[in-house]
Amino acid sequence: MNRRRLLPAAVVTVLGVGLFLAGGLGLAPQGGGDRTTAGSVDAGRTAGGVGLDADIRGLQEHLKSVPGDALAMASLGLAYVQQAKITADPSYYPKAEAVLTLSLGTEQAENFTAMAGMAALEAARHDFTAALDWSREAIAVNPDSSTLYGTLADAYTQLGRYPESFDAVQRMVDLKPGTPSLARASYTWELRGDVARATAAMKRALDDANTPADQAFARYHLSQLALDNGDARTALTHADAGLRAAPGNASLLEARAKAEAAVGDTATAVADFQRALAQVPQPEYVLELGELLQSLGRAGEAEQQYKVFRAEQSLFADNGVSLDTDAALFEADHGDPGKAVSIAEQGLKTRPFLEMHDAYAWALHVDGRDGEALAQSDEALALGMRNALFHYHRAVILKGLGRPAEARVELETALAINPVFHPLHAPAARAALAALKDADGTA
Repeated sequence: MNRRRLLPAAVVTVLGVGLFLAGGLGLAPQGGGDRTTAGSVDAGRTAGGVGLDADIRGLQEHLKSVPGDALAMASLGLAYVQQAKITADPSYYPKAEAVLTLSLGTEQAENFTAMAGMAALEAARHDFTAALDWSREAIAVNPDSSTLYGTLADAYTQLGRYPESFDAVQRMVDLKPGTPSLARASYTWELRGDVARATAAMKRALDDANTPADQAFARYHLSQLALDNGDARTALTHADAGLRAAPGNASLLEARAKAEAAVGDTATAVADFQRALAQVPQPEYVLELGELLQSLGRAGEAEQQYKVFRAEQSLFADNGVSLDTDAALFEADHGDPGKAVSIAEQGLKTRPFLEMHDAYAWALHVDGRDGEALAQSDEALALGMRNALFHYHRAVILKGLGRPAEARVELETALAINPVFHPLHAPAARAALAALKDADGTA
C-alpha cells in the first residue's frame, strides 16, 4: 500500500512476484508520505529484487518469440511498475504504460491482469480516480480475487472514500485472510485512531507471513506503528527483527534510522539513512535525512539532501507522477509557500486523502491563510487518526488565529502522541507550548 492467480505455467513465476508486489504498490503511492507501502516496496528489493530483474529479462525474451502474448505483456507491465517502485526510477512508468496498453489492445475483455497493472500504474502516478476505474474493471472480470479488492480498497482510501474502502478491505479479508489483507485491515483501524486494533491486525499479518519479504513488510509497519505512537524502543526492536529476516532491507534501515534518532542515537541514525539511500534513493528517505541533519546543525549537508530531493521531484513530475504531500510539505518548510499551496491544491484533485488535507492546511498556514487552513485541518483529523504532526500543524494554525488555549491543547496532544514526532517540529512544539504556558502563568 502492497496477490496470486491461476495462470499458465509459462508466466506464473513472474506473476507470482508481480501481483504479490502489485498489491503493495496500491498500498504505497510513491513519495506521497503514505507509509502503508514503503515496507512492501523494499521488501521486494531485498527478497525479490534480483528475481524481479530476472523475471523482466525472461518476459522480454519470451515476448521476442511470442510477441502477441497478452498475459506476458501484462506481466511485464506489472513488473515495470514494481521496478519503478524498487529503484525509485520513474522512467519505468512510461514503459509500463506502453506494454500494458499493448496487452489490452491485444486482449481487452478478459484481461484482468493488465487491468490490475493499469490500476497499479495509475496509483503509482497518483491518479487514484483512474486507479479506481481500472480496479473496478478488473473485479468485474475476476470478482473472486482478493488482490483486486486490495487495489480497489487502496484507491478508495486515497480518494477519501473511507467507508467504501473499509468494505473493500473486509471483502479482501473474507476472500483471503493473509498478510496483504490483514495489513490493510490494520490500516483501516489506524486511520480511525484505534492503535490497539491496528497493532493486533498487523501482528496477525506477521504471524501469517511465510516469506522474508512478508516478514519484512509486517515488521516495518509494526515499527512505524510503535514509533508514530511514541514507543521508539519497540519500533527499534521491530526494525532489528525485520532486518534479521531480510538483511539490508532499505525500508527497514529507514525505519531503524528513525527509531535510532528518536532514542537519541543520531550518529547511527544518519549512517542507517545513508545505507538505505545507497540502495534506494527514495525521495522520502532523502528528505528525512536532510531534516535530521538540519536538526543536528549540519546545514550544509542538509541543503545537499534538499537539492537531491528537488531534483528527484522534478524527475517524477517529468515521468507523469503528480506531486503531493512530500513535495507540498517540503516547499512549506524549506522552500516557496506559494508553490506549496499550488502543489497541495493540485494534489487534492487526485488524492483527497487525509494526509493531503493536512499538507494543504500547513501550506495555507505558511502562506498566511490560517482561516482556510483550519478547515483543511478539520478534514485531516475527521477520522480520528492519531497523528502528532497533524495536531502540531493544527496548533500553529490556531495560534495564528489568536486562539492560544486551543493551540495549547493541540500541542499537548501532539507531544503526548509522540514526543519526538519530527526532528524539527517536535522541538518547535515544545518551545511553543512552554511559551504559551509562560503567557498564561501556568508554566
